[in-house]
Amino acid sequence: MIVQEKMTTMKNHRVVVTRHGGPEVLQLVEEDLPEPKTGEVRVKVLSAGISAYDLMHRSSGKLPGTPKPPFTLGEDIVGVVDKLGDGVSSLELGQMVAGATFCLGLGGGYAEFVCLPASELVPVPTGVDPAQAVCVVVNYLTAHMAMHRTANVQSGERILVQGAAGGVGSALLELGRLAGLEVLGTASKYNHELVAELGATPIDYHTEDIVTRIHELTGGGVDVVFDPIGGGRQLWRSHKALGKNGRLVWFGVAAAKKDGLRVIPFTLLIVMLLKLKPDSRQMLLTPDLSKEKAWYRETLAELLDLLAAGQINPIVAARVPLAEAARAHELLERGGYAGKVVLTKI
Repeated sequence: MIVQEKMTTMKNHRVVVTRHGGPEVLQLVEEDLPEPKTGEVRVKVLSAGISAYDLMHRSSGKLPGTPKPPFTLGEDIVGVVDKLGDGVSSLELGQMVAGATFCLGLGGGYAEFVCLPASELVPVPTGVDPAQAVCVVVNYLTAHMAMHRTANVQSGERILVQGAAGGVGSALLELGRLAGLEVLGTASKYNHELVAELGATPIDYHTEDIVTRIHELTGGGVDVVFDPIGGGRQLWRSHKALGKNGRLVWFGVAAAKKDGLRVIPFTLLIVMLLKLKPDSRQMLLTPDLSKEKAWYRETLAELLDLLAAGQINPIVAARVPLAEAARAHELLERGGYAGKVVLTKI
């Protein structure tokens, strides 16, 4: 009876964007526990990822897809199955799972509890660190998609990873090593040791001419450039770093963190111009992860197995309690770190 009374008084805590603005607009609210619908499970969240897109949706309502406040951010979570909805037999109570919140719309992961379809969740192997596992959900899936589905890399090829110390950048370095690629990566000087430890040749984008340096190191350019940064000048440099028949894969606008949303239209303009440019180099875009359901589940399971086996080692830049989500956003805006910032339990 005592246990039952305790269960009925439990509350959910969730971080909401109360209005568009700085990190201070993130507020923790208390509410009743969400109840799973048919086919869903309730997950007690252990780790939730933060991304540059979270910052953009928080700061401005002008980015397409941003709802009116209040809303909750967070597109990737790892947690423990807390309650089963009707018809769920594929998962068990207490099982650790990982998944994305694409089905909820914008996000929803900045919470203690979240309900998701069982079909969206993948079991996490025993002994895996939840904070590292949440890095895999979007960052490593994005890197895997860009590398193997979009660029179709082949063993022995040379690649350049822009923003190599970031969450997706470091994932590309690790997956590139596993694929037998020769990897070069741009990063700030203080991250060069890390980039080298991950098997890549570091290039300082602050002090070196990237295009000149790439051609010096390769004798003719790289086979593939992966660019999650965007911006007109950035993409143009990435294109010039390619060799004959090279592929430029663009899949993000991290530059907006510094330059604001105005970078997006300029990026799209350059993407269009590069697609029309009459030469042997290709401008490629990655598919939407949320629309690749079967691939998503299969590949996420494979990546989590690699993590459990120690073949990949995602970098957790910081572990910040859910109640301090504003501080986590401040850290992301400030930069100067490697890997991914992760929210943990309150």
